[in-house]
Amino acid sequence: MEVEIGRGKKGRRAYGFDDIAIVPSRRTRDPDEVDISWTLGPYRFELPLLASAMDGVVSPGTAAQLGHIGGLGVLNLEGIWSRYEDADAQLEAISKAPPSKATAMMQEIYAEPVKAELIAQRVEEIKAEGAVAAGSLTPQRVRDFYEVAVEAGLDILVIQGTVISAEHVSTRTEALNLKEFIAEVPVPCVVGGCASYNTGLHLMRTGAAGVLVGVGPGAACTTRGVLGIGVPQATAIADVAEARSQHMLETGEYCNVIGDGGMRTGGDLSKAIACGADAVMIGSPLARAKEAPGRGYHWGMATFHPSLPRGTRVATVQDGTLEEILNGPAHENDGTFNLIGALRTSMATCGYEDIRDFQRAEVMVAPALQTEGKKLQREQSVGMGSNGRAVVAAGVAASDE
Repeated sequence: MEVEIGRGKKGRRAYGFDDIAIVPSRRTRDPDEVDISWTLGPYRFELPLLASAMDGVVSPGTAAQLGHIGGLGVLNLEGIWSRYEDADAQLEAISKAPPSKATAMMQEIYAEPVKAELIAQRVEEIKAEGAVAAGSLTPQRVRDFYEVAVEAGLDILVIQGTVISAEHVSTRTEALNLKEFIAEVPVPCVVGGCASYNTGLHLMRTGAAGVLVGVGPGAACTTRGVLGIGVPQATAIADVAEARSQHMLETGEYCNVIGDGGMRTGGDLSKAIACGADAVMIGSPLARAKEAPGRGYHWGMATFHPSLPRGTRVATVQDGTLEEILNGPAHENDGTFNLIGALRTSMATCGYEDIRDFQRAEVMVAPALQTEGKKLQREQSVGMGSNGRAVVAAGVAASDE
């Protein structure tokens, strides 16, 4: 239903994860009997989770470790790992930079050219550990580097930008024809981001195996402030999931919907899938892992843009392992640990047996969900009144000014 913004403009109401709740059904299940696996191209993953292509979150080592746990780590093939042989030295410098100089330092560090030989080396490092290798390239650079990545063993190509469209218009450069390009690439392609039914449907028609849904919801992203664009994630995912149904009617092909960003807790992951996602992509929750390469910091792919940065360096406290964050055991009660256990329990409590079954769950608009009866938790910054913020505040500043 549209609401009137002014006499000449109407708009739909959109909802984020905090605005909605999953409604339990008449049936419950044993969490151990819930199937949360999913497939992307020819690959089957035990966990419906991808790690964001952020240099502070995914290294070749953490990508391999995530693969062994059952998820998929996406390496930024235009990031520090593909610009510097000694990536750790640059990550150390970024972590030590004062807030007032962090963005400028990153712009300088990322001015180093991407090296094709390092792309190949990093992909080979992931493959050497026996994991599925996924890498991210922007539409502007994907034609330059995808072949070297594929030749090195890349299994899944992610074509990623703030917003990706199937109809880019430019009189200065040759636009990437996604449909023709994806048809030529010998590995499954995931494309995004997007945040609407029409854009999602057009991207699915390119032959992509998956579509990333999310424009600006991430903890390190400032796109919504800098550009004023975006759609709250619950609505965006539900809209693109409906586009998937239309695409199925047209082609008989199933395209995965991947909710990208805006999730901190197991409840957020559950809501993303209940809204129609097949899997989720997260960065900030994994940046607090002791294995994460960012040394307690993470930043998005547009943070270091040379003329219009659209992200910030965000801090957290590295207080758990990847295994604990994903599969537990949890020693925090705010939902930020054992994310997969929370997803399983949510599905089981509501009676759903697998991901596609859970996509049919009833949801309702519930603005009081986060606050009803939680006054003491909020006052004491514990449980649902914390959401990890107390831990961060006790350690380092939450973000750069």
